[in-house]
Amino acid sequence: MRVGEISPYGVVPADTTEDVRARNARIAVLPVGSFEQHGPYLPLATDTLVACAIAGEIAAAYPVHLLPAVTVSCSHEHAAWPGTVSISSVTLHAVVRDIAASLRRSGVDTLVLVNGHGGNYVLGNVVQESSARGERMALFPAAEDWETARERAGVHTSLLTDMHAGEIETSVLLHAHPQMVRPGYESADFVADDRRHLLTVGMSAYTDSGVIGRPSLGSAEKGKALLASLVESFGAYVALLDDAS
Repeated sequence: MRVGEISPYGVVPADTTEDVRARNARIAVLPVGSFEQHGPYLPLATDTLVACAIAGEIAAAYPVHLLPAVTVSCSHEHAAWPGTVSISSVTLHAVVRDIAASLRRSGVDTLVLVNGHGGNYVLGNVVQESSARGERMALFPAAEDWETARERAGVHTSLLTDMHAGEIETSVLLHAHPQMVRPGYESADFVADDRRHLLTVGMSAYTDSGVIGRPSLGSAEKGKALLASLVESFGAYVALLDDAS
């Protein structure tokens, strides 16, 4: 395994330029994560690792051009915790647009953003605007894809309750990167379903630990099943983008 790789597919793709030439992929996949607190037992890079796990499994199943992740994004609601780093939504918007433009110049005209952080609201706007200009772009997974994956994997916590460092994220990391999950998730459950003022007051108004969800229910088996379901769901995106060509 090469330096920088911590999974079979690596958080940094190991392709050479000749690998990319031979694959001749029409769709590029860009994982977008974050660098923010995930309680005392998951790493700051959790969202990036989740996005990379999803994108890596997609790249193993479909002929796509896998890109390295955007690792810092819009985590302003987590600013009360040490280690969290954010960029502005304007910057993230510009980064994604620049990447898409660069890909088009090299002959790859379709970009799918694999988002691992719920606070990256601007990604939806990027896709809307790009599509309106006639460019091919998509955002994955949608809430419906996560809901299907949750049901198939036997995840007990609803998507509302499983907001941050909960059953889903803990499960994916227990499967993909178990060495990065520290003790403590087994007793860290905390529920705060009414978060209507989150964007105004931030996460610290709703949780002292930084956790909102039930990580105690997480398992590697659920993480594996979640990823398998998302890979299956991605097929519909490939078909849609092919039809749009």
